[in-house]
Amino acid sequence: MTQALLVIDLQQGLCEGEQAGFDHARVIERINHLARVTRAAGAPVVWIQHESPGEVLAWGGPGWQLAGGVETQPSDLRVRKTAADSFHRTDLQPLLQRHGVDTLAVCGMQTQFCVDTTVRRALALGYPVVLVEDAHTTPGNAVLSAQQVIAHHNLTLADIGSFGPRVRLVAAADFCAEH
Repeated sequence: MTQALLVIDLQQGLCEGEQAGFDHARVIERINHLARVTRAAGAPVVWIQHESPGEVLAWGGPGWQLAGGVETQPSDLRVRKTAADSFHRTDLQPLLQRHGVDTLAVCGMQTQFCVDTTVRRALALGYPVVLVEDAHTTPGNAVLSAQQVIAHHNLTLADIGSFGPRVRLVAAADFCAEH
Protein backbone atom coordinates (compact mmCIF):
# COMPACT_ATOMS: atom_id res chain seq x y z
CA MET A 1 0.00 0.00 0.00
CA THR A 2 1.27 3.48 -0.89
CA GLN A 3 -0.42 6.48 0.63
CA ALA A 4 0.09 10.01 -0.69
CA LEU A 5 -0.49 13.12 1.39
CA LEU A 6 -2.63 15.64 -0.50
CA VAL A 7 -2.27 19.16 0.87
CA ILE A 8 -5.05 21.24 -0.64
CA ASP A 9 -4.80 25.01 -1.16
CA LEU A 10 -2.48 25.86 1.73
CA GLN A 11 -1.87 29.21 0.06
CA GLN A 12 -1.06 32.69 1.30
CA GLY A 13 -4.28 34.17 -0.09
CA LEU A 14 -6.30 31.77 2.08
CA CYS A 15 -4.28 32.47 5.22
CA GLU A 16 -4.79 36.21 5.46
CA GLY A 17 -7.66 38.68 5.67
CA GLU A 18 -11.29 37.60 5.54
CA GLN A 19 -10.37 34.38 3.72
CA ALA A 20 -8.05 33.20 6.50
CA GLY A 21 -8.94 29.74 7.68
CA PHE A 22 -9.69 29.23 11.37
CA ASP A 23 -6.53 28.54 13.40
CA HIS A 24 -4.56 28.37 10.15
CA ALA A 25 -1.16 28.81 11.87
CA ARG A 26 -1.68 25.64 13.92
CA VAL A 27 -3.08 23.83 10.88
CA ILE A 28 0.15 24.71 9.03
CA GLU A 29 2.18 23.29 11.93
CA ARG A 30 0.15 20.07 11.83
CA ILE A 31 0.51 19.79 8.05
CA ASN A 32 4.27 20.29 8.28
CA HIS A 33 4.30 17.38 10.75
CA LEU A 34 2.20 15.24 8.36
CA ALA A 35 4.53 16.04 5.47
CA ARG A 36 7.63 15.07 7.52
CA VAL A 37 6.01 11.76 8.54
CA THR A 38 4.97 11.06 4.94
CA ARG A 39 8.42 11.80 3.52
CA ALA A 40 10.08 9.66 6.22
CA ALA A 41 7.89 6.75 5.07
CA GLY A 42 9.06 7.28 1.48
CA ALA A 43 5.58 8.27 0.33
CA PRO A 44 4.72 11.28 -1.85
CA VAL A 45 3.63 14.69 -0.58
CA VAL A 46 1.46 16.54 -3.12
CA TRP A 47 0.91 20.31 -2.78
CA ILE A 48 -2.25 21.29 -4.66
CA GLN A 49 -2.63 24.98 -5.46
CA HIS A 50 -5.83 26.63 -6.63
CA GLU A 51 -5.68 29.39 -9.20
CA SER A 52 -8.29 31.93 -10.22
CA PRO A 53 -7.28 34.48 -12.87
CA GLY A 54 -7.60 38.10 -11.78
CA GLU A 55 -8.33 37.19 -8.16
CA VAL A 56 -6.40 36.66 -4.92
CA LEU A 57 -5.23 33.27 -6.20
CA ALA A 58 -3.92 34.40 -9.60
CA TRP A 59 -1.23 31.96 -10.77
CA GLY A 60 2.22 33.06 -9.66
CA GLY A 61 0.93 35.99 -7.61
CA PRO A 62 1.61 36.52 -3.90
CA GLY A 63 -1.73 35.01 -2.82
CA TRP A 64 -1.16 31.91 -4.97
CA GLN A 65 2.14 31.06 -3.23
CA LEU A 66 2.18 28.49 -0.45
CA ALA A 67 1.52 30.07 2.92
CA GLY A 68 4.34 31.37 5.07
CA GLY A 69 5.75 28.71 7.36
CA VAL A 70 4.99 25.82 5.00
CA GLU A 71 7.91 23.39 4.79
CA THR A 72 8.42 21.86 1.36
CA GLN A 73 11.14 19.66 -0.11
CA PRO A 74 12.41 19.39 -3.70
CA SER A 75 11.03 15.83 -3.86
CA ASP A 76 7.48 17.04 -3.17
CA LEU A 77 5.02 17.06 -6.05
CA ARG A 78 2.89 20.00 -7.23
CA VAL A 79 -0.51 20.15 -8.92
CA ARG A 80 -2.29 23.27 -10.21
CA LYS A 81 -6.09 23.30 -10.21
CA THR A 82 -8.92 25.63 -11.19
CA ALA A 83 -11.90 23.86 -9.58
CA ALA A 84 -12.84 22.63 -6.10
CA ASP A 85 -12.16 19.05 -7.26
CA SER A 86 -8.38 18.47 -7.24
CA PHE A 87 -8.84 15.75 -9.89
CA HIS A 88 -10.92 17.85 -12.33
CA ARG A 89 -8.84 18.85 -15.40
CA THR A 90 -5.54 18.24 -13.55
CA ASP A 91 -2.77 15.70 -13.76
CA LEU A 92 -3.40 14.45 -10.20
CA GLN A 93 -4.80 11.03 -11.15
CA PRO A 94 -1.98 10.13 -13.58
CA LEU A 95 0.58 11.44 -11.07
CA LEU A 96 -0.84 9.19 -8.33
CA GLN A 97 -0.87 6.23 -10.71
CA ARG A 98 2.79 6.82 -11.70
CA HIS A 99 3.74 6.73 -8.02
CA GLY A 100 1.70 3.59 -7.28
CA VAL A 101 -0.57 5.40 -4.84
CA ASP A 102 -3.66 3.50 -3.71
CA THR A 103 -4.63 5.43 -0.55
CA LEU A 104 -4.87 9.15 0.14
CA ALA A 105 -4.40 11.26 3.25
CA VAL A 106 -6.10 14.64 2.86
CA CYS A 107 -5.65 17.98 4.63
CA GLY A 108 -5.66 21.66 3.74
CA MET A 109 -7.84 24.69 3.26
CA GLN A 110 -11.47 25.36 2.44
CA THR A 111 -13.08 22.41 4.20
CA GLN A 112 -16.55 22.75 2.68
CA PHE A 113 -15.30 23.33 -0.85
CA CYS A 114 -11.99 21.87 -2.00
CA VAL A 115 -11.39 19.38 0.81
CA ASP A 116 -14.95 18.03 0.66
CA THR A 117 -15.10 17.85 -3.13
CA THR A 118 -11.67 16.23 -3.47
CA VAL A 119 -12.46 13.61 -0.81
CA ARG A 120 -15.73 12.69 -2.49
CA ARG A 121 -14.07 12.43 -5.91
CA ALA A 122 -11.24 10.33 -4.45
CA LEU A 123 -13.80 7.90 -3.03
CA ALA A 124 -15.60 7.75 -6.38
CA LEU A 125 -12.26 6.93 -8.04
CA GLY A 126 -11.71 4.06 -5.60
CA TYR A 127 -9.24 5.60 -3.16
CA PRO A 128 -9.71 4.98 0.57
CA VAL A 129 -9.12 8.32 2.33
CA VAL A 130 -7.54 9.22 5.65
CA LEU A 131 -8.99 12.63 6.51
CA VAL A 132 -6.76 14.33 9.06
CA GLU A 133 -9.55 15.74 11.18
CA ASP A 134 -7.56 18.60 12.74
CA ALA A 135 -5.52 19.55 9.67
CA HIS A 136 -8.15 21.13 7.44
CA THR A 137 -9.81 24.48 7.96
CA THR A 138 -12.07 27.21 6.64
CA PRO A 139 -13.10 30.73 7.60
CA GLY A 140 -16.67 29.45 8.12
CA ASN A 141 -19.67 31.17 6.59
CA ALA A 142 -22.66 33.37 7.45
CA VAL A 143 -24.54 30.43 9.00
CA LEU A 144 -21.91 28.19 10.63
CA SER A 145 -18.71 28.91 12.48
CA ALA A 146 -15.49 27.44 11.11
CA GLN A 147 -15.46 24.90 13.95
CA GLN A 148 -19.00 23.81 13.07
CA VAL A 149 -18.16 23.45 9.36
CA ILE A 150 -15.07 21.37 10.18
CA ALA A 151 -16.91 19.12 12.65
CA HIS A 152 -19.82 18.66 10.24
CA HIS A 153 -17.57 17.65 7.36
CA ASN A 154 -15.51 15.28 9.50
CA LEU A 155 -18.68 13.43 10.49
CA THR A 156 -20.38 13.60 7.10
CA LEU A 157 -17.40 12.46 5.05
CA ALA A 158 -16.63 9.61 7.46
CA ASP A 159 -20.24 8.46 7.15
CA ILE A 160 -20.22 8.03 3.35
CA GLY A 161 -20.36 4.36 2.44
CA SER A 162 -21.92 4.31 -1.02
CA PHE A 163 -18.64 4.51 -2.97
CA GLY A 164 -17.15 1.37 -1.41
CA PRO A 165 -13.90 2.92 -0.12
CA ARG A 166 -14.37 4.81 3.13
CA VAL A 167 -13.03 7.86 4.94
CA ARG A 168 -11.16 7.21 8.16
CA LEU A 169 -10.68 10.14 10.55
CA VAL A 170 -7.25 10.50 12.18
CA ALA A 171 -5.82 13.26 14.35
CA ALA A 172 -2.53 14.75 13.15
CA ALA A 173 -0.76 13.49 16.31
CA ASP A 174 -1.83 9.91 15.48
CA PHE A 175 -1.03 10.03 11.77
CA CYS A 176 1.10 7.26 10.25
CA ALA A 177 2.05 7.37 6.59
CA GLU A 178 1.98 4.05 4.81
CA HIS A 179 4.32 2.94 2.06
